[in-house]
Amino acid sequence: MTTATAETVRPEHAPPEPGPAPVIVPELVRRRLATLENWRDPWSWVVTAVVVAIATVLRLVGITHPKGYIFDEVYYPTDAWDMVQHGVEWDPEHGGPAYVVHPPLGKWLIALGEKAFGNTELGWRFPAAIAGILMILVLVRVAYRLFHSIVLAGLAGLLMALDGFQFVLSRTSLLDIFLGLFTLLTFAAMVLDRDHYRRRLLRALEHGWHPGDRRPLIVPWWLLVSGVTFGLACGVKWSALFFAPFFALLVILWRVQARRSAGVRRPIVSGLLGDLGLLALSFVLTVPTYLATWTGWFRTDTGYFRHYRQANGLSEHPVIGALLNLAHYHHEAYTFHSGLTTTHRYQSWPWQWLLLGRPVSFYAPPNTTGCGASKCVPEVLLLGTPVLWWSFLPALAALVWFGIARRDWRALAIGTGVVAGLLPWFYFAVQDGRTMFSFYVLPALPFLVLAVVYVLGAIMTPPGGTVTGPGRCDRQLIGGVTAGVYLVLVALCFAYFYPIFVGQMITYDEWWSRMWLGGRWV
Repeated sequence: MTTATAETVRPEHAPPEPGPAPVIVPELVRRRLATLENWRDPWSWVVTAVVVAIATVLRLVGITHPKGYIFDEVYYPTDAWDMVQHGVEWDPEHGGPAYVVHPPLGKWLIALGEKAFGNTELGWRFPAAIAGILMILVLVRVAYRLFHSIVLAGLAGLLMALDGFQFVLSRTSLLDIFLGLFTLLTFAAMVLDRDHYRRRLLRALEHGWHPGDRRPLIVPWWLLVSGVTFGLACGVKWSALFFAPFFALLVILWRVQARRSAGVRRPIVSGLLGDLGLLALSFVLTVPTYLATWTGWFRTDTGYFRHYRQANGLSEHPVIGALLNLAHYHHEAYTFHSGLTTTHRYQSWPWQWLLLGRPVSFYAPPNTTGCGASKCVPEVLLLGTPVLWWSFLPALAALVWFGIARRDWRALAIGTGVVAGLLPWFYFAVQDGRTMFSFYVLPALPFLVLAVVYVLGAIMTPPGGTVTGPGRCDRQLIGGVTAGVYLVLVALCFAYFYPIFVGQMITYDEWWSRMWLGGRWV
C-alpha cells in the first residue's frame, strides 16, 4: 500500500489552483471590435412586432382587389398554376411546355399560395404579401444591427411599410418582391457574419491569442447561409447576380478591417487567401441551391429543352446531359434578355427611377362609373411615396459625406447595396438600350431607406455621443423632432396617395390632383 506524500495530498475542499491570469484587451481594441450585444433586448422585439403588424394590416386588407389579373399577373400566376398541375410551365394552346425566361422559384412560391387558397386573387397575391412583410421584418432587424438603436430600427421599418412602391409590389403577384426579400436576407446574413467574425477575434484575444500567431479557426456559419439565400435570389431572377461582386468585396473589406482592429500586421495579406476560399465555399452552396429551384424541370420529361440534346441527336447521359440541356436553356434565355429592346408605354431608364420619372400603371380600366361623378378612375399605380423617394438623392449625398468624414463602415455597407442595385442597370441602359421598368429598383430599396435613416441618425447624434441614453443633448432633441416630423410627412403622403395604390374608385379630379408630374405619371 502506497502512502501519499504531503506534496501530493490536497484537502477535499481546497480551492482550485489559480489558472493563467486573464488577458486584458486594450479598451481601444475592444471598442473597435465591438458588436451589438443586446440583440435580444425585448423592447427591440416589441418595436419590431408593432412595425410588422402595421405592415401586415396594410398589405393584407383588400388584397383581393382589383379582381382578375393586373399587369404582368397574366404571366406569373398562370405559370405557377400550370406548375402545380404539370411540374413545369405549360402552354395549353399547344399542349406542351412553355418557354419562359425567368427561373422558377418565384413562381413556385406563388404556387404555394394557389395550392393553399386556390387559383384566385388571394391565392396568387398572398405569397407576395408575405414576402413584402418579411422584407420589413428583416429590414428592422438589420437596421438594429447597424445602428444599435431601437428608434432608428423602428423608423426604417415604418418608412418601408409606408412606401407605396414596396406596398404595391407586396400586393401584386410579380417576381420582384421575392428577389428583394432574398437579396436583403443575403445582406442580413453578411452583417451577422461580420459580427460573428469580430466577436470571435475579440474572444480569442481575451483567451491569450496574439495577433502575430496563427489566426484562430472561425467557422463562417452566416457566410454560408448567405450563399444559400443568394442562390434563392438567383432562383427568382438572374439580376441578383449584379450584387455578387459588390457583396464579395464588402465581405473581404469587413474581414480586413476586423483583423486590422485586432492588431494583425499586414491584415490584407495575412488573411486574403482564406477570405477568398470562404467566399468560394459560400458560392459552392449557391450553385446547388440555385439548381434545386429547377427541381420540377429536372423531375419531368416535359420541361422546355428538357431533352434538347436527345432531340438533336446528341448523347444525353442522365445527369450530365440534363445539366447540359439546362445550360442550353440558360443560353437561349440570356440571348432573349440581352436582345429585349421592344418599346413599352411604361418603360423607363435608371436615371428616372429615384425621381419617379415614369411609374408603371398596373390597373386602369377605361370608362368606369360609380364614384358619384361623370368620370371615375380606379387605378393601381406603382409609385413610390414621393416624400420618401425624393429624399433618396440628398440622403445618398449626405451618406457619402458622413461616411468619408466619419470613416463609417455602415455608410459603406449601405452605399454598396445602393450601387449594386442601380449601377449595372445604368450600364445596360447605355450599352444596349434594353427595355427596363422602374420595379427593377426594388432590391436596392431597403438600402435607400437605410440611407435616409442613417442621415437622420447622424442628425440626431452629437459628436462623440450616442443616439439614445443618458447623454441626450439639444442636438438629439432637434434630430428626434426632425425624424418625427419627417415620418409624419411620409405617412400623410402615403395616405394621400393610398387610393391610387389600391385601385380605389375616385373621381377624375381627385385622381388628377395626385398626378403631381402630369403626363409623366399618366
